[in-house]
Amino acid sequence: MSGAIRIVILSLFLGSFDFSSSSSSANMGSRSILRAIDGDNGDPRDYAVDLNVTNFDSVLKDTPATFAVVEFFAHWCPACRNYKPHYEKVARLFNGPDAVHPGIVLMTRVDCAAKINSKLCDRFSVGQYPMLFWGPPSKFVGGVWEPKQEKSELRVINDGRTADQLLNWINKQIGSSFSLGDEKFENDHLPSNVSDPGQIARAVYDVEEATATAFDIILEHKMIKSNTRASLIKFLQILVAHHPSKRCRKGSAEILVNFDDLFPSDLLLANKQEENDGHGPLGTFQICGKNVPRGYWMFCRGSKNDTRGFSCGLWVLMHSLSVRVEDGESQFAFTAICDFVHNFFVCEECRQHFYDMCSSVSGPLNKTRDFVLWLWSAHNKVNVRLIKEEASLETVDPKFPKMIWPPKQLCPSCYRSHNQRNNEIDWDKDEVFKFLTNYYGKTLVSLYKDKDALGNLLTIGALEDLVASTNAVVVPVGAALAIAVASCAFGALACYWRSQQKSQEETGTKIALKGNRRRNWSQDCCKEETNTLSRRIQGG
Repeated sequence: MSGAIRIVILSLFLGSFDFSSSSSSANMGSRSILRAIDGDNGDPRDYAVDLNVTNFDSVLKDTPATFAVVEFFAHWCPACRNYKPHYEKVARLFNGPDAVHPGIVLMTRVDCAAKINSKLCDRFSVGQYPMLFWGPPSKFVGGVWEPKQEKSELRVINDGRTADQLLNWINKQIGSSFSLGDEKFENDHLPSNVSDPGQIARAVYDVEEATATAFDIILEHKMIKSNTRASLIKFLQILVAHHPSKRCRKGSAEILVNFDDLFPSDLLLANKQEENDGHGPLGTFQICGKNVPRGYWMFCRGSKNDTRGFSCGLWVLMHSLSVRVEDGESQFAFTAICDFVHNFFVCEECRQHFYDMCSSVSGPLNKTRDFVLWLWSAHNKVNVRLIKEEASLETVDPKFPKMIWPPKQLCPSCYRSHNQRNNEIDWDKDEVFKFLTNYYGKTLVSLYKDKDALGNLLTIGALEDLVASTNAVVVPVGAALAIAVASCAFGALACYWRSQQKSQEETGTKIALKGNRRRNWSQDCCKEETNTLSRRIQGG
């Protein structure tokens, strides 16, 4: 019997029977065969994200996308196989590092024929294949759907049987005009950042992207030397205490705790930095967690491929750090950021301009307000220079031209007066400080905090499904508690450093009492963290 005939018989066999009683590995194997057959007739690349009960909640909780589409299908269903190319055409626009319109809609799928997903599909009352749902990603996390359910933010997509119909349906929901033929950076669909202060909430993901990208650049260029080591440690200390992203704080702490082992000073003095595909020993650490950098920008995305992006993300990171430090830390944070840019920013001209502005500061920035306003003023000086350069070189991003910040649309109270002829502005600096603190503080992390609140909604029932349906390794309670203690140590490190900075001016008996306070605080922190995790593990 020829190989082609065997494949035809196998595909017919898989299309006629439900293997839900077989193991999950057999299901995944049969699905991979079907994908190989489909791949012979078209693009084999999958853009839609495959979900199952083990990652459904976590992926939808962590996505920066505003909306999600979840396709429930069965790998044995002929209609599902025929629908897949249509679904992938739409997913291409929204998913992955090469997405045309990233961060707007996350396109996913769940195979209900896999035994591991049976209860997940039951949660959403899946009664036909394929069945598509639409809604905010957070509403899928731990969520359920019933056919007669009222006031649900999850909706069934009934008019999406072709790629054109599905994209038209999505366009109607979000007021867009996307087309299946859209290509990356060749569109005018990007929203302006000027009139909507809430858009900065999407920049928290760009701050993660910029942080991870910066450290990738440091490793790739082997920039950790004996003379730059101290400045990187200081910057990591700032990130541990004040990075707006929780996972970047944890990743920074892990690197900081292991820094002497990763980059011992004697090794650097001998100029014998180890190599491991250009990343050295630090390459195994992910400073902002899995899948970061993602390969695309959201708030900082330009209308052209070569505009905004990393530089924008780095500025947002620095502003977000400036508004989070406290008075006793502001001078340390100022020097840490100046030294970091001077030693690790690879654009020579930009690096030198920034360092000159740092060097021009005559006295210490003892207050948070001083540091926030200095960084704001420095950023506007850079923008004034770039406005002229980009105009003369015709490199302006037409959608996002450089401007004096903040514009009146975002903060009218920041302006006392504005002379349009010479563009001189009389700023109300109290109002500017208030605006920057809120904009790069609470508003920046508002979306992130909403998602973070969903962090522990994976139920005990789902964990039981995982244990029963897969060969996954289950972490023992003792090991989990050990992880909690380690995690607590990172938090203690951050708060210890912060208290150290705040108490630099303390003398006499205050210094004598400081050690006891730190020990007591860290013990209470670890006890609380360990008890909390223990209750979660035991279902309490």
